[in-house]
Amino acid sequence: MQVILREDISNLGKSGELVSVKPGYGRNYLIPQGIAVLATERNVKLLEHHKRTIAQRNAKLLKDAQGVAEKLATVTLKFARQAGEGGKLFGTVSTRDIEEEAKKAGVALDRKKIHLAEHIKTVGEYTVEIKLSQGVVAKLKVQVTAA
Repeated sequence: MQVILREDISNLGKSGELVSVKPGYGRNYLIPQGIAVLATERNVKLLEHHKRTIAQRNAKLLKDAQGVAEKLATVTLKFARQAGEGGKLFGTVSTRDIEEEAKKAGVALDRKKIHLAEHIKTVGEYTVEIKLSQGVVAKLKVQVTAA
């Protein structure tokens, strides 16, 4: 089944591309969600117009993501947690904690875009990568101290 994507989907394609998918995936998920449209002759002709509008939207999203990345480069999130011997925390600092603290700092983040190899379990300074958009990865400083 041929469909035209309206949004970027990892491991499938970028918005505006004509891709082949299994019929059930296209019929039951992509088309009802508005993520893709069926690749009929009429829709393929409209693809060129959609490509221009999608390119403009992606440029705006990229610009917004770069602005957020610049803002995040100046922010340091500080966490005070109870710690035992050797700076080992009683608990962890997770992506949910980082998301909540970033909101308090005035930056809205989605915790699904925050990449931690594992939860932070010791006192120290860390650099956390946040994938904001296609090709835009921000680095956020996180400082964990003993309370």
